[in-house]
Amino acid sequence: MLTQKRLKKLLHYNPDTGIFVWMLDRPGLVRKGDLAGTLDSYGYVQIGVDGKSYRAYRLAWLYMEGYWPENEVDHINRIRNDDRWENLREVSHLCNSRNRNLQKNNTSGITGVYRNAARNKWRATIKIKGRAKNLGYYVEFDEAVCARLAAEQCLGWEGCHSDSSAFQHVRKITCDA
Repeated sequence: MLTQKRLKKLLHYNPDTGIFVWMLDRPGLVRKGDLAGTLDSYGYVQIGVDGKSYRAYRLAWLYMEGYWPENEVDHINRIRNDDRWENLREVSHLCNSRNRNLQKNNTSGITGVYRNAARNKWRATIKIKGRAKNLGYYVEFDEAVCARLAAEQCLGWEGCHSDSSAFQHVRKITCDA
């Protein structure tokens, strides 16, 4: 298993930029000072060390903390290749799954808020333990968004995703008023 000591012998991590560079030559592969890693198909930086591939954010955790994270490492700003130390945090799987971008099929711009054409109303929902919970149907879009935000706050999601789309929308309408 890779240790912090071995990692620091092979790579240097800059916590301000999130970039790893090689500390020594690997004949036929890299030279000392070369950037380490490539983007994988999911947009994460992968780095090969001692014949094994690691995601850079996990290596950053080992480099900075001296141990492998027990839980998941979350990119706070949701940019998968932004491995700056200030952008990484250890969270539960549930918390990490809440810190996601809007799904591509979302048309309202707010997670958990949908237009129900049959009722001609906005529907607010939230997932709890993998199941969608109905928060109600609303004539006004802003009411549905507020219902979604209230549910997020009731469930204690502030630490997981304090810039949720519902939070951002309510802040905008409150500040613009």
